[in-house]
This record gives sequence, structure tokens and C-alpha cells, in this order.
Amino acid sequence: MKNWFNRNTVHFAIIGIFIVICFVYFAPAWQGKVLIQSDVTQAQAMQKEIMDFKAADGKAPLWTNSMFGGMPSYQIWVSYPKNIGTHIMAGIKGIFPYPIDIVLLYLLGAYLLLNVLGVKPWLAAVGALAFAFTSYNFIYIEAGHANQAYAIALLAPVVAGVLWCLRGKHLLGASVLALSLALEIRVNHIQVTYYLFIALLILVGIELYHAIKGKKVADFLKSIGFMVIATIIAIAVNAGLLWTTYEYQKHSIRGKSNITSEDRGSEQHGVSRDYAYQWSQGVGESITFLIPDAYGGGSNDKIDPNSNVAKVLSSKGIDVSQVPPNYFPNYWGDKPFTSGPWYFGVIVVFLFILGLFIVKGRIKWWILAATLLSIFLSWGKNFSLISDLFFDYFPMYNKFRAVESNLVIAAFLVPILAILAVHELINNRKGIDKLDKKILYSLAIVGGISFIVWALPDLFLNFQTSNHQQWVQGISQSVQDNGFGQSLGNALVQDRADIARHDAFRSLIFVLLAGGVVWLFAKDKLKAPVVVAALGVLILIDLWGVDNRYLNKNSFVEKSQAQQYFFKPREVDNLILMDKTPDYRVLDLTVDPFQNATPSYFHKNVGGYHAAKLMRYNELIERQFSRSINEDVLDMLNTRYVITNNKAGTSQSIQKRDQAAGNAWFVDRVTFVKNNEEEMHALDSFDPKKEAFIHEEFKRQLDEKRLGRSTNASIELTSYRPDHLIYEYSAPNDVMAVFSEIWYDKGWKAFVDGTEIPILRADYVLRAAQLPGGNHKVEFKFEPSSYFMGENISLVASIVLVLSLAAAIWLENRKKSVVSPTVK
Repeated sequence: MKNWFNRNTVHFAIIGIFIVICFVYFAPAWQGKVLIQSDVTQAQAMQKEIMDFKAADGKAPLWTNSMFGGMPSYQIWVSYPKNIGTHIMAGIKGIFPYPIDIVLLYLLGAYLLLNVLGVKPWLAAVGALAFAFTSYNFIYIEAGHANQAYAIALLAPVVAGVLWCLRGKHLLGASVLALSLALEIRVNHIQVTYYLFIALLILVGIELYHAIKGKKVADFLKSIGFMVIATIIAIAVNAGLLWTTYEYQKHSIRGKSNITSEDRGSEQHGVSRDYAYQWSQGVGESITFLIPDAYGGGSNDKIDPNSNVAKVLSSKGIDVSQVPPNYFPNYWGDKPFTSGPWYFGVIVVFLFILGLFIVKGRIKWWILAATLLSIFLSWGKNFSLISDLFFDYFPMYNKFRAVESNLVIAAFLVPILAILAVHELINNRKGIDKLDKKILYSLAIVGGISFIVWALPDLFLNFQTSNHQQWVQGISQSVQDNGFGQSLGNALVQDRADIARHDAFRSLIFVLLAGGVVWLFAKDKLKAPVVVAALGVLILIDLWGVDNRYLNKNSFVEKSQAQQYFFKPREVDNLILMDKTPDYRVLDLTVDPFQNATPSYFHKNVGGYHAAKLMRYNELIERQFSRSINEDVLDMLNTRYVITNNKAGTSQSIQKRDQAAGNAWFVDRVTFVKNNEEEMHALDSFDPKKEAFIHEEFKRQLDEKRLGRSTNASIELTSYRPDHLIYEYSAPNDVMAVFSEIWYDKGWKAFVDGTEIPILRADYVLRAAQLPGGNHKVEFKFEPSSYFMGENISLVASIVLVLSLAAAIWLENRKKSVVSPTVK
């Protein structure tokens, strides 16, 4: 043990430094403060009903009625207690407060990968900092995209396991791959995992080429075999999560549409192209990789009191402090809005380009190919030649939106090659042909771009949005002063140019300093440790300064303050909550009802927010609520209250809807429809209490001869738990009951006095059942086999994973020394 500790002293020291850096940057988190994040707030609102039941009986329901009438809760929050990844992530979060845990994972994962690549510890630590402090790694945290941030943090360990396998350390590599991939999948941001898969396909292709060329196909296939086994274990560990997600996505907006959508134009699989490409990185905007605010920074930056816009406003007596942050946006790219730039670091980009000149071997070509592909794909609609090929033909690619997220791969790989360049420089300086020229070329490319933007900012950049003139005209019309509107437009363009010039000069200084360090080392004027330390300090200062613009101490507040700020009930909420009748719904029109989950914190919400809502419900929204609100559909959804604003938007009022159909009711007649289009059209005008529309596909599951009228019949919800509903009813004859619960056939079961009966779909999205006459109890239970069987598979696979990892560690410790594989 003592020898093991002595061998790893440097690693422990570096980890300690990582913790200190996180402590300094995130001091408020150590003090118990929390981030104010809109996406986290939305998530808390979505989860409220789930967490209330979990707190009451220790068991979280698998279904929630808090959004969109109802949906599986495992698309919002679920524990998966038999998954080892659940407990590992809980342990990490228990030791380190959020978001320190994420940043430490960034650092440790990249540090592991660079050590696997043969980089010495202190230089690997610099590389870890370069990756961890890439701007969007912090912007994702600030925005509340925690799952995405965790997934990014686990990219490096997955690649480390793959490389160990490919370099012959099969058991250790497979074990690390299985563990890291299991965690990668468990944090549940499949989009990031999918982009990593594309990058790894390129790596495997390159390795196969070299295996064939070197006549080592057998060794390659052996490595692939271990990787396949590791992947199977990782997938099995997450069987519950993946099975339920796969099952659900086919019925969500990521799956096939049921009818021809008025918005989409035709039936399709996956999200629409426009929806997927809405957040496409601009081709020119990629200059932010080395000049952070060349495109203005974020959409919500406040007006600088010393800016040109502020001066124009002040000349008209307008108080700048009262102007909303996004009214005069510094950001001028084509995305609808953005939280900030994709800044890799000007020093990192300089070293990356140098790496293209001096690093040898297939790792460089993999990094270059994967980086370029991720950039091309991030351009989306701005480079449809490649994007459309992937969207149309690459499996599952059209399931994901916000294609700019492809840049997580570039942001991960660019720092890796940058550090490999320094590694090559330190270890093979005299063997690099024409090193002086290669350093100068790299410096000229990055420094030259920075210099041009600083000296002549409008040479390539116009600092105007595509709708700039319309914006100017709108301002002019609102104040009835064309001159004033034009002055504001000109001032805004000048401010954007000044911001770009400032950051271009900043980048120029940093790249000249870093270039000077590298040049002095090439001339044997500096020692390697000094170079590593100097580059580490410069990179950290550079990236820290940009990150601090978007995530800083002012982003944190006391826990109590955050809770009260977002979830303080209004008078209308308190009045509605006085109604203790179970399972009625609320439509809140004071917010965008189908893009905001906040009302779900207090009520069972007709609307909500989710990136993968059920397709049928989404189609109901498009057809019955997009132009005007269909009151009949509100009735069938048991919408008892509607919240509205007054004309000034200063107060809210409640509309109580006594005509809401209730939790369940008996209909007098059933009308069969031939297709989904006809079923949707039938909802345009009908009385849901009297008539139910049922698709012909369910016709054989009921007995038409037993369809009686509901005279003197009654039904009541007597016990409510989202995934277990109990009704009691009395009917003199067989009846058709419709329930104001959302239909989903992957797990719901219905029972009359303990005997299972079929569940039918009525009125496009609701559940219905044919019930026998008499006095009976009806139960609905949500028991998806995908979850319960998946959990059992997870348990077995988790045990296998732990045993294989223990065996790999034991075998490694038997060796007297560990020899790191070199970069090829």
C-alpha cells in the first residue's frame, strides 16, 4: 500500500489542485448557495408531484399527471435503484456540491485520458484544465443542463477505455469502458452519447485500416470483442432506462406522427428538420472558437452604461437600467438566442493547429476527422450538404434537436490535440522538421485572424442580424422617430464591433504570450517544466476570464431565496388549491401554456414543457389549441380552472369551468372512426359527456351488444396515486366509461374487482373501458414490464460490472509497475 501511495503521489497532488481550483471558482457552492437556473426550475416543477408522493411513502410513482394531462415519470425523474450507476453518481453528488461535482468530473476524466495517451501528469493536468474550462462546459451548467454536462464530463473516460482496449490492455480497458459508458448512459443525455458514438465510429474505422495494413486484424478483432462485451454490460446496467426510453420515444414527438400535421406537412419519423436545425451554429460564428465575443456574446447581456446605445438612449432621457437585457442584444448571430459563445481558448486553438503540423500518428487524424465532422454537423441548415445526409440517412440522427450540440465533440477533442502538440514538442523537439516555421505558421493563422478583427473588424464581419433593418423600422415606428431608430441601430452595430475588437485584442495578447513561450522553448531558452507551468497559467487565466462572464458568484443565491423566487404561489394558485377534489386540471394562460412547466408545481397541468411529449398529445395541441382553444377538448381533459391575465398583465383571474367532464363518466353512444385523422376531426365539436369516438382498431375488444345507456349510473374516483387509480361505480347495466386520463398502452392495466379488462383509446388521447353493470371497483395500475424487467437486468449486469472491475484492478496491482501506452 505504501509503495502504491508513493507511486501515485503526483496524481494525488494534481487532484488536490483540481479541488482547490474548484473551491476558488465555486466558493458560493461550498457555502451552501445554489444556482438560479431556468431549466432546473422547469425540472423541479415537472417533478413536484413525483417528489411529493416519494416523500409521503418512499416510493416515486412511475406516472405523473402534472404535465400534458399525464405521462411516464421516468421521462422526468426516476431512481433506477438496481443500477450501480445510480449509486455512483449519488455518491459523487453527496461528496461534492453541485456544480463542483461536474467540473471535477470534467477534470478527472480528461486527466485520465491524457495519461492513457502517454502524456506526463503535469502536462495532462494542463490539458484537463483546457478541456474543463471550455466555455460551453460552464454555460451548460449556468443554463441548468446538468445531465448534458455530466454526459460531457464522461466522454473522456469512455475514450480512455476504448484506447486501452485497442492498445492491448483488454481487461482493464473493457472494465473502464463498461463503467464509464454505464455512467455515460445513466446520466441520460443520449444526444451527447450519440455524438460520441459517431466520433468513435471514425476511430474504429481508422484502427481497422491500420490493422489491415499492419496485418494485425486478429488483434484488432480481439480488442473489438472486449469493447463489444463492455458495451453490452454498460447497456445491460442501464436496461431499465434504455428499454423504457426506447419504448416511449416511439410514441413521442421523436417517433412517427399519427396524422398529417399542419405544421409538419406530412407524416414523419423523428423531429422536423426545421425544429432540429433551429439552433444551428453559424459558419462565420465559428470564429468564437478563438475570439469569444466576436458575435456579441450572449443574448441576455445587460446594456453597458458606457455603450453607444446607452448614450443614444440617455440623450432621449431614457433610463438605461430599466431597459430589458435582451431588448438591444449584443448577440447578432442567426440562432434564436444563445447563452454565450463556443470558446475553446485562443491558446488551445493555436496549439491545436500546431498539433496538426507536428503530431504524428493516427490519433491526430482521428481527432481532426471527428472535429471537422462535428463542426460541419453543428452548422445544420447553414451547411445542409452534410447535415441533410445525416438527418435523412444516418440511424436515429433525426431524433435530436439543437444540432449545434455536435460541438461538444470538437470542444472535447481540440484541447486533447493541443496538449499532444506540447507533449510532442517537449519529447521530440529536435526531431521535428522545420519546427520554427510550423510555430510561426500556427501563430500567424490564429494571431492573424485576431489582429484583423481587432484592426479592421468590419472587413469580414458586418455586426448585423439578418433582420436588422426590420428591427430598426420597428423601433422607429414605436417612437415615431425614424432618426432615433436609425441612431440606435447604428449605435448597436458600433457596440458589437467594439466588443469584437476588445476580445480580438485580448486573444491577440494571449496567443502572442503563448507563442512566445513555445518559441523560447524551441530555441532552448526555457525548460520544459517552465513551459508547462506557463501554458497552464495562461490557459487557465484565458478560459477562466470568459467563463466568469456567464457563470460567477452572482449566479448563486441562498436556497431559500431560490425557492421563493421561482415557486411563490400567487393568490389565484392558493384559491385553486383550496379545491381538494382529486385529479382536476388547470390551464394557465399567463405563461406560454405548452412551453412552460412552472404551473405544474402547483397544479395538474393541461400544458407543461418537455422536449419529448407524447405524440398524440402534441397533435392534440396543434389541432385543438394552436389557433383557438377548443372548449370541448378542455371539458374532456377535466379542465376545471383557467388562469388568465388582465389586459395590462398586472393581475390574474380564475375562470371556473363547471362544465368540465370530471375524472370519469359514462357516455350514451360510441362512434367508431376509420383513421386518426377522422378521430381528430371528430373532436372539433362534440359533447364528450354523451359521445365517445373510438378507432376501429379497438372494435374487436368490446361487445357492441352490451353498449347500453348510462341512465342512473355514477362513477367516482376514490383513491388517487398517479400510477394507481381506484374508482367505484354503480350502473344498472353494462356501460362504456371514459376516463380523463391519457392513453398510453405500454404499462397501463385495468381491473374490475381484480379481473383484468382491456383498455380502449377514446377521443384520440383518453382511456376508456367497457364495464359490467352492478356495483364494482375499477383499478388502473401503471406497471410497465420494460421498467421492472429492465431493473432486474440492471441488477445482474451491475454485479458483473463490479466483479470485472475488481478483477482488472487486482491484476493491474499485481504488476510491479504500470507502463503507460504511447501515442501512435
